[in-house]
Amino acid sequence: MDREAEEKWLFEISPKKKLLDFNLKEIWQYRDLLMLFVKRDIVTTYKQTVLGPLWFFIRPIFTTVVFTIIFGQIAKLSTDGVPQVLFYLSGSVAWNYFSECFSLTSDTFKKNESIFSKVYFPRLIMPLSVVISNLGKFFIQLGLFLAVLLYFIIKGSHVSPNTYILLLPFLVLLMAGLGLGGGMVISSLTTKYRDLTFLVTFGVSLLMYASPVVVPYSEAKNTAWGWFMKYNPLTPILESFKYGWLGVGTFDAWGILYSTVFTIVLLITGLLIFNRTEKSFIDTV
Repeated sequence: MDREAEEKWLFEISPKKKLLDFNLKEIWQYRDLLMLFVKRDIVTTYKQTVLGPLWFFIRPIFTTVVFTIIFGQIAKLSTDGVPQVLFYLSGSVAWNYFSECFSLTSDTFKKNESIFSKVYFPRLIMPLSVVISNLGKFFIQLGLFLAVLLYFIIKGSHVSPNTYILLLPFLVLLMAGLGLGGGMVISSLTTKYRDLTFLVTFGVSLLMYASPVVVPYSEAKNTAWGWFMKYNPLTPILESFKYGWLGVGTFDAWGILYSTVFTIVLLITGLLIFNRTEKSFIDTV
């Protein structure tokens, strides 16, 4: 008995008792597993496709072409004086990262039900792997955007990158936080309310048109939906992204502060709901 009492366990799994017990130390201990899931997400996405990794480029190119034809040529919407291809490509690259993080994270519990029910590991690793794996895709598409930007600069187009591009890591962090926080909230709710699953894709599409992706904020703020775009936390982020790389749009320090506070609140809320749901979701999913 004395020998058993002196034994020290490597890990002790117990239910969380504190409301704010995020147990980040445990996530660090499972960092190898996190990297394996990141690798899985990257490799399996286009593993059995004909074009493979080329799809990383095809999606933003195809989206840009469609936006240019519909909104640029047919609707003749303003692009703040920059070439339409650059305007729509910059918006698509930034938007794709947020939407991918949000959409894939919002399906965490349902998609990984079989794994969660068989083995223990910090559940937060799954949404984190989505955010990190999509980060690689974002930088690949950003490279495409920079190549197109360089082409237009050489041609003498009206674009002027400036020092605000140094805010890129912070802007990416905000987009990741919004996608992660919002996705965890939706993922937790869908364990009981499956209807939300069908609304996510539709809601993300609507949110894109309420963000300065296809319409600059300078034009949209005077429209009927301008008030929604004004309070959309993505608006200052996307506008700052375009302002840094293209020199058009607006940079609003107070807007960035608003987006930062909104992201922190949403992220904490998502973590709280996610941690609360992971204890009993297997009984309702």
